[in-house]
Amino acid sequence: MPTDSPSRNTTNSTLQRGLMLLEAIATTPHGLSAADLERRFDIPKPTLHRLLKQLEEQALVVKDVEGRHLLPGERLHRMAMGVLANESLKAPCRMQLKRLADEVGETCNLTLLHGHEVLYYERVETNWPVRIQLPPGSLLPLHCTASGKLFLALMPPAQRRSLFKHLTLEDYTPYTATDIQELELRLERIAEDELSIDDEEFIQGMVAVAVPVYDQAGRIQAALAIHAPRLRHSIDSLKEWVPLMRRIAGNLQDTLWSDS
Repeated sequence: MPTDSPSRNTTNSTLQRGLMLLEAIATTPHGLSAADLERRFDIPKPTLHRLLKQLEEQALVVKDVEGRHLLPGERLHRMAMGVLANESLKAPCRMQLKRLADEVGETCNLTLLHGHEVLYYERVETNWPVRIQLPPGSLLPLHCTASGKLFLALMPPAQRRSLFKHLTLEDYTPYTATDIQELELRLERIAEDELSIDDEEFIQGMVAVAVPVYDQAGRIQAALAIHAPRLRHSIDSLKEWVPLMRRIAGNLQDTLWSDS
């Protein structure tokens, strides 16, 4: 019916605008202000603010502690994690991790940045009698794990400074950096090398190395890591696998963020 067409067009336009706003907020590392969104999109100011208010009411976006920038809300985060947990998406990741684990003979994992922590997204265990069991879904600290330090080192400085305000630099072992300046020095080296290590900093007797998995825009989205007991490996022996890890990370990039 003719009277239905304007309503459909209006609904579609509103939906498209809402999705554009959500995508912009979700893919910007430290959020966007309403003014940023006004400059980016050709949306009338009253309409933009109405849409943002609705997104906030639905817990899809939330304002930061200063009330200036919009960040992904809890509901949007749950949706994102639900998508990531979908077996059809995880299967290709598991295949790449298994390829690496079979080659190196040690546990390999893929991790994501989860607020102020590291989330174990997928993992392939080895059959060694001595191993560290951290199942998918485990949350680990940022400041003393190979993956966590990699995320800190490669994120924008403003985002890292903001995170530091909320991090407790707990001393898990005698080798954990519990001083911000000391941690910053370690992060500088990691950023230069695009390679992170955990030299018994989280669990005494365990060592690990991690490399970044970037998206198509060159932003770190995940970390690929190998860890092993020190009785089997040193940091230097794990580093021998870094070229293979970088190739697998490239495969994961193509799997997870392919434009095709």
